[in-house]
Amino acid sequence: MALHFDRDEFAARMDRLQEAMAADKLDAMLLFAQESMYWLTGYDSFGYVFFQCMVVTKERRVALVARAPDLRQARQTSIVEEIVVWADRAGVDPAKALKDHLFEMDLLGARLGVETETHGLTARNGKRLEEQLRSFATVVEASALVPRLISVKSPAEIAVVRRAAALADDAWRAGVALAAPGADEGAIHAAMQGALLSGGGDPPANPFIIGSGKDALLVRYHSGRRTLDADDQLTLEFAGVYRHYHAAMMDTVVVGTPKPRHEAMWHALADALVAAHGAMREGNTFGDVFDAHVRVLQDHGMGSLRLNACGYSLGAAFAPSWMQWPMFYHDNSAAIVPNMVLFAHMIVLDVEQATAMSLGRTYLTTEGEAEPLSAIAPAFVRR
Repeated sequence: MALHFDRDEFAARMDRLQEAMAADKLDAMLLFAQESMYWLTGYDSFGYVFFQCMVVTKERRVALVARAPDLRQARQTSIVEEIVVWADRAGVDPAKALKDHLFEMDLLGARLGVETETHGLTARNGKRLEEQLRSFATVVEASALVPRLISVKSPAEIAVVRRAAALADDAWRAGVALAAPGADEGAIHAAMQGALLSGGGDPPANPFIIGSGKDALLVRYHSGRRTLDADDQLTLEFAGVYRHYHAAMMDTVVVGTPKPRHEAMWHALADALVAAHGAMREGNTFGDVFDAHVRVLQDHGMGSLRLNACGYSLGAAFAPSWMQWPMFYHDNSAAIVPNMVLFAHMIVLDVEQATAMSLGRTYLTTEGEAEPLSAIAPAFVRR
């Protein structure tokens, strides 16, 4: 078996899940988020693009309902022993196969918590599920239950995250070393991905962001590469990934001669990151971190250039996104507690002057000041 954590670790996670289920008076959880399944059992697959569900009862019974290609996947990567295969055929309703197994598990009339806020449950499959369970059980929205547990990391998880952070540093060094006039974005991107994968890491849950020129103002990946000009700007947002755990970084590299605006923006972001880092303390909220960064940017006269969120929690993630609950935005009351892995990205975009600047690092919260996980200190990067 290809388990990345030992059985005691999985047992401790099950204990936490059972406690949360009991608090919500749930007889069982229907897990549709791949992150939840991976966290609880080690099950590692992209089979969530089809219908699959992991059932966890209050008696700690675990069953996976999935397609045939994931039978061996589950056997090889997880501690799950009870696996039910639904067969591909014309007109099949996989939610019916799930209901039939729920009946076998004596869950008729039970109170079921269901994860619906996940890419692992499409709207169509959600309608199928609703139809099958309408008269079968009491269904309770429970999308937030496991993400709250996942947001606080165990010592074993923190060790994995530290390896991911080291891989992010390796990717940063590989990419920045090639950033120069005449460099091809594709070569830079390949070097960063190569450092990650050759170091034993995994592909990221979403594409690395790489954009130069006016595309440096974009905060999403887009297809198409260009060659860097003599004077240019290059935005890089990426992550080290190990055992699917992510540690992200973000920088805008100035190529050639920087504009005065570049340097002013960077100093604003450096101060904002210091403020955000300082607010990552027990007793504060995710909204407090966002507000701390806003105050600094306003003091620098750049409040109108910011975005409406400045980061989020990280952990084990699957495509299409490495972003996890909670996020840094105004009035978010989610509490900061020790052993969270948090990515803070400071971004200002001056569209009129076609000038971008970004700065982001990942931190581990403690009982005191949050610990930066990258060995690469924030600096104005010029090539």
